[in-house]
Amino acid sequence: MKSKVGSRKSEVGAHGVCPTQKSPIIYLDNNATTQVAEEVIEAMLPYLTQYYGNPSSMHTFGGQVGRQVKQARDNVAALINADPTEIVFTSCGSEGDNAAIRAALAAQPDKRHIVTTQIEHPAVLNLCKKLEQEGYSVTYLSVDNKGQLNLNELRATLNDNTAIVSIMCANNETGNIFPIERIGQIVKERGILFHVDAVQAAGKLPLNMKDSTVDFLVMSGHKIHAPKGIGALYIRKGVRFRPFLVGGHQERGRRAGTENVPGIVGMGKAAELAIAHLNEESTSVRTLRDRLEQGLLSTIPDCQLNGHHSKRLPNTTNIGFKYIEGEALLLMLDREGICASSGSACTSGSLEPSHVLRAMGLPYTLLHGSLRFSLSRYNTGAEIERVLEVMPKIVERLRAISPFKGEEDEKQGWLQTVTSDQLPVTNERLAKR
Repeated sequence: MKSKVGSRKSEVGAHGVCPTQKSPIIYLDNNATTQVAEEVIEAMLPYLTQYYGNPSSMHTFGGQVGRQVKQARDNVAALINADPTEIVFTSCGSEGDNAAIRAALAAQPDKRHIVTTQIEHPAVLNLCKKLEQEGYSVTYLSVDNKGQLNLNELRATLNDNTAIVSIMCANNETGNIFPIERIGQIVKERGILFHVDAVQAAGKLPLNMKDSTVDFLVMSGHKIHAPKGIGALYIRKGVRFRPFLVGGHQERGRRAGTENVPGIVGMGKAAELAIAHLNEESTSVRTLRDRLEQGLLSTIPDCQLNGHHSKRLPNTTNIGFKYIEGEALLLMLDREGICASSGSACTSGSLEPSHVLRAMGLPYTLLHGSLRFSLSRYNTGAEIERVLEVMPKIVERLRAISPFKGEEDEKQGWLQTVTSDQLPVTNERLAKR
């Protein structure tokens, strides 16, 4: 079933209008957030207007709202093949990650060791850095130049003091997919809790919690065409859980606070749509992604794919364009109404390369000039052809004015050296484990 939003592409574009040119934008930043599906908006509207009762109330007016929350919970559970009682609604993926890891530590106060990776989302990495300040030890697993983990390194670092292992299902920058079930088997051999950030994977990959080793799994609504401000945490039956938010009895006592009913209903509808479109992700979306990727790699010299060629999300490609800045690329793409993401971020005038690409050991010529394109089912072949039309010209223009002359510059060390305090995960920390 095609969304009504998609049917309006010829009028205003599926994704909105570019404010600089008053023309439809081409939105290729879906790993950052997705547009809300029209079906989701339609499902939510009655619970913003007509059915405003509290779902925890005893009266019929609130009870009918409670039934819709239950239906949404059923839909989200079906997306990952879990029992509805294992689903807790949260405000976002970051809350889910924090709640899961904090709960695991609270349930095991005698264990003070955490294992994660160098390429996790900041919701996990920054929490782990804070936990180090609280006296916990953290091991950050490394990745190779394709962004893949070494499972022998994982085995070697587990010990009797390890409370939890936290490894994402798919990376938000490269799209790399990790062998979660193989990892889970290794973790479970030692009787350790296993947390998975599946924010990027849910709705794009089939997930089956019924036959899984995962104890905690996190999802976020705005990655699957639901609104921002709603997420879900899967907690496997039998796993001890101490709530992150304490107060009322909502979510069976596992997450206090009056339920965000419109958001929950929206996420439930988005989960239903994601199930219906799951095959489309691995077929038509992947086909568009491959067309974009192959077109860029074949027409633009000195660029390469960052990440694994095949073990990645069907909607994601991360490409490094040597000798130019990603921010300049994004600015010129933006003028054409094309939205993507950079592999580095510019804050307060100081360039900070992607911690994911840095962990992969990529040279600075690629770190600073890497872009992530992430597609959705709303993208079209015409949009991809437009990007392929303008991108080579933009790269050629920027390289013509670039101060970087090429490989000789790289060999002679013109690139700045990143100091250890700039790294989110340092080699010194790894050596301390």
